[in-house]
Amino acid sequence: MNCSSNGLAASGYEIRFQSLFKPGRALSFPCDAQGRVQLDSLSDRARDNYLYARAVVGREFAYPSVLPSDTH
Repeated sequence: MNCSSNGLAASGYEIRFQSLFKPGRALSFPCDAQGRVQLDSLSDRARDNYLYARAVVGREFAYPSVLPSDTH
């Protein structure tokens, strides 16, 4: 699942939470180069998914990576 919003899409980065147990499954969100996400720019569902992913780092998702966005 890839959840994103147009709020930071122009910044060119995304923060990605890779699943620890399901290969290929990840949650990603637009962010700046330092990995900061503007929560107000996310939809309600994307915000809930982002907060969930952060809460279960180390249990369901790996520590997030900040990557260049492929939406250019």
